Amino acid sequence: MVKLGLIQTVSYSSNENALKKVSQSLKTLGRKEVDIVTLPEQWLKNNRISDFEQEFDSFKKIARDFSMTIIPGAFYQPKKSRFVISAPVIGPKGEIIGIQEKIHPFDYEQKLVMPGRETKVFETNCKFGIIICYDMVFSDVANSLVKKGADVLFSPSRIVRRGVKPWQLYLQVRALENRVPILAANVQNYRFGGKSVIVDLSEDGGVIIPKIVTELKGEKFKVRDFNLKKYKKSRKIRFSDSRKFS
Repeated sequence: MVKLGLIQTVSYSSNENALKKVSQSLKTLGRKEVDIVTLPEQWLKNNRISDFEQEFDSFKKIARDFSMTIIPGAFYQPKKSRFVISAPVIGPKGEIIGIQEKIHPFDYEQKLVMPGRETKVFETNCKFGIIICYDMVFSDVANSLVKKGADVLFSPSRIVRRGVKPWQLYLQVRALENRVPILAANVQNYRFGGKSVIVDLSEDGGVIIPKIVTELKGEKFKVRDFNLKKYKKSRKIRFSDSRKFS
C-alpha cells in the first residue's frame, strides 16, 4: 500500500506566509505517514521562481524529516530569455530529484512560456508522473507517462471556476483510459474554482468505472491509501488491445 495526498490552497498575502501556512499542512501529512503529496499550479503570490532550492528550503526539510515526497506545485522558471512552467519534485531525503516541465502552455502563457519536450516518470515510494494543468487535455501526455511505467498520476492545476466541470471530466477519462488513479490539486479563491479531486477506479462485472472519491472545498488536504498493483492487470489488457493505424 502507498499513502498519497493532495493540498488545496487559497490566496495568500505573500510567498512567505503561503509557505508557512502550507508547511503546517505538510507536517500534519508527514505525521500521518503520507508517502507523496502534491500542491496546485501557481498557488503562491509570486509564481516566478528562479531558485527552487532556496524557495522551497522549508519543504525540503519537511520531506527529509518525514521521508515524504513533495510536489510543491508548478511555477514560472526562467530559461534562456523566456520561461518554462516547471514542477519540481522533492524526494524523501529532502533533495530535488527532478523537474517536469509543462508541455502545453495555456493561452496567455504562450507569450512567455516555452513548451516542455518530455514526460518523466519519478520513483520514490512508487512510480508516478506529473501532468501540469492544461496538459491533462491532451490524452497522449497521460498515455506516455503510463506507458513509461507510472502507476499513479499527480496533477498540479489552476482551474478557473467555469472550467472545473470539464476539468473533472478530463481527469476521470484519463484515469479510465490508462487504468490509473489521479490526484489533482487546484487553487480556490475568487477566480479559481477549487474542488481538487482524487479519482479512483472500481470494477463492476468486468467494467472499469472511474469515480471522484474526494472533492475538496476551501483550504484543505486529503489522504487516500492505494494498492497500485490492483490496476496493473486491467491496464495490461487495455494496452495490449491497442492497435496502430493511419
